[in-house]
Amino acid sequence: FGRTGIRNDGVAAYSRVHYGSGYENAFWDDSCFCMTYGDGGSTLNPLVALDVAGHEMSHGVTSATAGLDYSGDAGGLNEATSDVMGTMVEFSANNASDPGDYYIGEKIMKDGTYLRRMDKPSADGSSVNCWSTSTASLDPHYSSGVGNHLFYLLAEGTGTKTIGGRTHTGTTCNGTTLTGIGRSAAAAIWYRALTTYWTSTTTYPVAANGMVKAARDLYGASSTQCAATVAAWKGVNAAPTEA
Repeated sequence: FGRTGIRNDGVAAYSRVHYGSGYENAFWDDSCFCMTYGDGGSTLNPLVALDVAGHEMSHGVTSATAGLDYSGDAGGLNEATSDVMGTMVEFSANNASDPGDYYIGEKIMKDGTYLRRMDKPSADGSSVNCWSTSTASLDPHYSSGVGNHLFYLLAEGTGTKTIGGRTHTGTTCNGTTLTGIGRSAAAAIWYRALTTYWTSTTTYPVAANGMVKAARDLYGASSTQCAATVAAWKGVNAAPTEA
């Protein structure tokens, strides 16, 4: 998206590895403007997978743009933004040993599973596929399912397909059939909404309005991309009110 660094100020981020002992996490820290990776332990491999790195550093981009709070719907959007952009980094790298897919953290799991899935967030047993007024009460890693599901449906549509050697199945919450507009367009709409329309307290329905506005800005009010954005948000039960 043409950013010059995470803060868009030309300053590079500091990264540190081998943090702690048997540390099974990775994190971004605004206070040191730095990225930290643990070596993993009994459950996780070293947390240096590309989608994990992209996820954590995208928290820095969110902090420097919309500043989404880490609670309520905004917290879910915050985590979903990192999953979306971490996934896009993975696709962009096009590494044959870690092909792009919509599974999050699949390379760090010693048991061969994943941390989250964007095509079917509920598959992890805790995340939600569809928005409701109770979504805001969930841990952001689980309420992120609404945003992740939305992005997958917008990019790929409904149906079953193999992506990066893994099976993905997209279904809507309202039973509709959707045709995706592709990852690049979906990410461009998400990024413009993040950097132009979303604020610290944005809820999922408000986020939907922001993405519709972003789609209009980028592709036009009568575009396929704009119509698909409206349909995809309806597909996760967070219908835009300004469509």
